[in-house]
Amino acid sequence: MEFIKGFTFAPFARKGSYLKKKTYESLDNLKERVGINFIILVPNGLQDTPQSEEICYISNSTVSDEELEDIINYAKDIGLRIAIKPTVNCKNGTWRAYINFFDEDVHCEPKWSKWFASYTDFQIHYATIAQKTGCEMFIAGCEMVMSERRENEWRKLISDIRNVYKGIVSYNTDKYQEHNVKWWDCIDVISSSGYYPISDWEKELNRIEKVVKKYNKPFFFAEAGCMSTKGSSEVPNDWSLEGNIDLNEQAEWYKTMFESSIKREWVSGFAMWDWAGSQYLLSRAKNDKGYDVYGKPAEKIIKKYYDMVVKE
Repeated sequence: MEFIKGFTFAPFARKGSYLKKKTYESLDNLKERVGINFIILVPNGLQDTPQSEEICYISNSTVSDEELEDIINYAKDIGLRIAIKPTVNCKNGTWRAYINFFDEDVHCEPKWSKWFASYTDFQIHYATIAQKTGCEMFIAGCEMVMSERRENEWRKLISDIRNVYKGIVSYNTDKYQEHNVKWWDCIDVISSSGYYPISDWEKELNRIEKVVKKYNKPFFFAEAGCMSTKGSSEVPNDWSLEGNIDLNEQAEWYKTMFESSIKREWVSGFAMWDWAGSQYLLSRAKNDKGYDVYGKPAEKIIKKYYDMVVKE
């Protein structure tokens, strides 16, 4: 697998977002400024609560199929490879990792069977688009931690995806969960969210390496990132952290991640979180405390290492 020098681009975009000229300009900026060869697009599926059985992906909260196809075709025209990662979220704000149901069906209670039927419909819809547009990878969801124990359902889902999509199939588990997924053998590429504290990278990579060697699969970080907020390098997954702006701390986190990871031959790339479809003015970069790296020291760090890596 060609080394992934990637970014998640404009995730969870609302309908109409990919029709805007500035979105295409942002994608051009990303390729030019960071030197990427790969993007992940993240269509948004919504359910009301973690115990809701129905997932909606046709509301104004999700880009239309037509605009998704158009931006895929444009990305391919400018030399990028593309993955689609349909990702479900809860309208009430609960993180998707907590979507959960009783392991045994109970009358009058929500059920895994109905949820997986809706989730499968959601995934197959976008797997069909991935096949139609020639996307190089399909990622069957993200950080669905409580559901991952439902091995039979996940195996069936991956099989159903392969019936309509003939490219590389992956799944993006959450940080610290790589060793808990028991069905890695049925996918092509293991991927996870690399939000590890700056002081823990070597330890966590040692743990992940055992999983990669056990299943003998390629691996990449389908998400990785750190806010430019003081203290974020120790809790990079905490998007709610309050603190002062610290652009250098964000840059140091990225430097540590790269220096720890690229010496591991089994790490086949990264897709950083994230690059916005609508960017702030460069003059405002020094005042932004979020995950964005546009115009920040971290952007130069990422480009430096992406330019350096020539793994195939």
